[in-house]
Amino acid sequence: MYDSMERKNIMLSFKGDMSTDLLTSILQLIENKLDRFGESPKVKKRMFNILVECLQNLYHHIDRPPLSDEGKEQPSVIVMIARNLTGYSIITGNYVLNDNAEILKNRLEEINSMTAEEVKQLYKSVLANGEMSEKGGGGLGMIDIARKSGEKLDYGFMPFGDGASFFSLNVKVKQD
Repeated sequence: MYDSMERKNIMLSFKGDMSTDLLTSILQLIENKLDRFGESPKVKKRMFNILVECLQNLYHHIDRPPLSDEGKEQPSVIVMIARNLTGYSIITGNYVLNDNAEILKNRLEEINSMTAEEVKQLYKSVLANGEMSEKGGGGLGMIDIARKSGEKLDYGFMPFGDGASFFSLNVKVKQD
């Protein structure tokens, strides 16, 4: 299985609970792999910054998943990082309550409708605003991911039942 993942350029695949230790381990692992690939400092910095933001979003903004049929909690998050012909893909997923999913979808649609310059201005505006969300963030996460990747955010919501959906985000990071 490992050899198959290597051939498909999957650098990391994880499913389970997110913790600060795991966050640190993932960042260290990817940094080592980027060094091994001989990536430029510019690509490494962009990749690392986007990955930090994606992992922090998973850590800080997860809603508890519904119980499985056996009464067990489903795994909380997924993280997959792959190398492709044009760069990298950072794919994350987590459960969100449907009320939060609607807010997130609206925010993502707003960000994706903007030009790069408009995203930059929105980032500055939210940063200057200084307001905090219920979970302690300023709402900068997805804006910053879009700003640093320079790409539209590819996302999806899969209804899960019990008022929750599984949210997936695929961020493309181009090599220079």
